[in-house]
Parts: sequence; C-alpha cells; structure tokens
Amino acid sequence: MSMKASTRQVDGVTIVDLSGRITLGEGSVVLRDTIKDVLGKGAKHILLNLGDVSYIDSSGIGELVSAFTSVQRQGGELKLLHLTKKVHDLLQITKLYTVFDVQEDEANAIKSFAK
Repeated sequence: MSMKASTRQVDGVTIVDLSGRITLGEGSVVLRDTIKDVLGKGAKHILLNLGDVSYIDSSGIGELVSAFTSVQRQGGELKLLHLTKKVHDLLQITKLYTVFDVQEDEANAIKSFAK
C-alpha cells in the first residue's frame, strides 16, 4: 500500500493527513515533499495526522525528525496527531516521543498552536 498525503487548512493550521506506510523510499519521499510544499506556501503551524499510518520504519522516523527540524528552522511549529499504538511505541523506544508535541484531539491540537 502506498503512502498518501493530503492537506487541509483549519483556523490557520495546516493539517497533513497521512495514510499508508512511512518507510524507506516512496513513503519518506512523500512526507518530505509534502512538508517542503507546505513550508513553501508559508505554513507555520503544521499538524501531522498519523491516524491512518499503518507502519513506520526507522527511515520514516528519521523523516519525521527532519520534518520537525525543517519546520522549526522556518520559525514554525510541527505537532503530531493521532499516533497509532505501533508508532507511539516506536517513538518511545527511540526516545523521540519527548521531542515531539503529540496531540490526541484535533480541535485541542489546533488551539494549542500559539496564534
């Protein structure tokens, strides 16, 4: 199953809905290109919705970290939404869980961005 990404705007926040597998190769590229695209459009508040991500490997985790860094470099904020148990566990094992601002509820996540 290939990786899909779609974006929507809610209250000044760019929500990126991801589905599929974020793995070495296509999945990582889709994520990278999407982040580059939304940053290029001047988005500063980005919420990655991972609710439909079935699998992520170490390269996918690396891609999340570099997305996070790219957004910060542009003076923006990147948060994660709806982690599946698998992804949540992987972020904890890799000690990256604390790096990301992880949100459970979309409405609260949107409010949590400093306006």
